[in-house]
Amino acid sequence: MRILLSNDDGVHAKGMQVLQQALCQIAEVTTVGPDRNCSGASSSLTLMNPLRVQKMENGFLSVNGTPSDCVHLAISKLLSFTPDLVVAGINHGANLGDDVLYSGTVAAATEGRYLGLPAIAVSLAGRGDEHFATAAHVTIQVIKKLKSHPLPADQILNINVPAIPIAELKGIQVTRLGRRHKAETMTSTTDPWGREIYWYGVLGPELDAGEGTDFYAVANNYASITPLQIDMSAYRSMDRLKQWLEGINL
Repeated sequence: MRILLSNDDGVHAKGMQVLQQALCQIAEVTTVGPDRNCSGASSSLTLMNPLRVQKMENGFLSVNGTPSDCVHLAISKLLSFTPDLVVAGINHGANLGDDVLYSGTVAAATEGRYLGLPAIAVSLAGRGDEHFATAAHVTIQVIKKLKSHPLPADQILNINVPAIPIAELKGIQVTRLGRRHKAETMTSTTDPWGREIYWYGVLGPELDAGEGTDFYAVANNYASITPLQIDMSAYRSMDRLKQWLEGINL
């Protein structure tokens, strides 16, 4: 198996290093990541500036772009082969519920799926640098299952693993996305020169976090796996929208 590994925390992130070492036990791994932390980059692409690639001493390829740039560039130009799987992570922090809309980790996996490849995103739901090995272990087990149970062509898997030792992990649950309350209001302050600057507020508290959600699984020491569909069309609303538009003359 050949795997393309990327992330949004940057090529120096511990989560990527731990996952790369684990994946090398089962596959040939090419690692391409952004040269800096790109958390919250979502699926943005670098369109107005050239992309540059630098090979690091550990063999990782560093790109001065976004997570989506890294995956797109790797598949279209840097690799001499088509990888069997795109893996993004391990993200430093959870990507649960509404977070997936902003996540560069999920976006890297999504870019792989846009280019026709199966893809998974992996996040460690906790703070600090401990227990990445737990998330890496879960990832390996999921990948082994993918050989006999391929992903649908319009989906990726979003994996969140609680930051606990492997021995304390209760298992894996298939979940849906939960929801948060809206984030706190942006705050303003001044820089050392007295100029006004702004910061995003902290994430909103959990709103929909009941049993069956990704929030619930992680909070109860289960790894959460949520299938995400790439086609965002609201098919259930199409007939109603057609009726609503009847009688409009242009």
